Amino acid sequence: MEQKEIKIKANDAELKGVYSNLVQIGHTREEFCLDFLNVFPPQGMLVSRIILNPGHIKRLIKALQENMAKYEGQFGRVEPAKEPETTLGFQP
Repeated sequence: MEQKEIKIKANDAELKGVYSNLVQIGHTREEFCLDFLNVFPPQGMLVSRIILNPGHIKRLIKALQENMAKYEGQFGRVEPAKEPETTLGFQP
């Protein structure tokens, strides 16, 4: 079976990306919700919310583990970031 290339479109703002220094993760039986936040006390902002099914989360975890191993092989061991000292919550 011949594989076809999928062309991905993105506008300039999407290509620029957003900065996140914290991720909050929640889940239901059917999906995982990853909230990417930019926190600069005393406030923070939700910069992106990604919702994935459990199968895609497994693939994401595998890809992240593989890429971190490659990164650490090239640049050295990375220490986990410190846990936040305050609680976070969404406000309207």
